[in-house]
Amino acid sequence: MTLPAPARDLSLLLGRIAVGLVFVAHGWQKLGTSGIDGTAAFFDSVGVPAASAAAWFAALVELLGGAALVVGLAVPVAGLLLLVDMVGAFVFVHAGAGLFVEQGGYELVLALGAASLVLAAVGAGRFSADHLLTGRSRAAQPAAA
Repeated sequence: MTLPAPARDLSLLLGRIAVGLVFVAHGWQKLGTSGIDGTAAFFDSVGVPAASAAAWFAALVELLGGAALVVGLAVPVAGLLLLVDMVGAFVFVHAGAGLFVEQGGYELVLALGAASLVLAAVGAGRFSADHLLTGRSRAAQPAAA
């Protein structure tokens, strides 16, 4: 069963906002609370190459990519960049700690990465800046047979 287009677009809107807000919070944390220097020091301690550049990449991709998801702007690009960010978080920080976040595991990284991949694949939906700018929505169009 396929949802009607309005319900599908509303689902995409709510999902984009939820995932985007989580990314914005984490990006803001890297820029503000932890600071880039603190983030870079942590990245260096866990073996992330070019820790300072990686800290800037993670902070900006999470903050700006998360904001892009919230408003629905360049969602396929934002989704792919956020996926790359989550792959890095998985590989360098969370993979060896198991699944559960309480032990430093990868459950949040996995969920955010999967959501980013889905949004990159299906687009922003009709309730988005992408739709306003292009006049169409990949997600609202039926799949070709």
